[in-house]
Amino acid sequence: MPTPSAQDEVVDQLADLTHLFKSRLRQAVQQEGGGLAPMEAKVLMFFARHPGSTASDLVEHSGRDKAQVTRLVQLLVDRHLLLREPDPTDRRQQRLTPTAQGAALHRVLHRHRQRLGQAMVKGLAADELAQLSSLLCRLRSNLAPGADH
Repeated sequence: MPTPSAQDEVVDQLADLTHLFKSRLRQAVQQEGGGLAPMEAKVLMFFARHPGSTASDLVEHSGRDKAQVTRLVQLLVDRHLLLREPDPTDRRQQRLTPTAQGAALHRVLHRHRQRLGQAMVKGLAADELAQLSSLLCRLRSNLAPGADH
């Protein structure tokens, strides 16, 4: 069991790293994100990675409020970045996919995210990356719903 000071140090470092990563990504969104707010960019990126998903899928994935997700999706549909299509098996469901314009914007944002990720792990060997990934997965599972806290 880590000492409280070692544990605090890890928590502080993770918080600082997360803040720095999000801040740099937010800068990229502001510079080349087509005027998207950070949450709008996240929604677009989700549907680009999971085309044909529903707003409910995003709510489940993100833990965000359904009304907030609905508003964000509508903004992206209105800006012609997402396309709504009825689900062929359940007409009550709407499947969402990026438009050509949305896909192009996603590629720009994704390139920024990749560059930022490459800069972040610069100098780490493959075995160090594997170990880091394993440790981060363990940390995440410790905080996942249903984990003993």
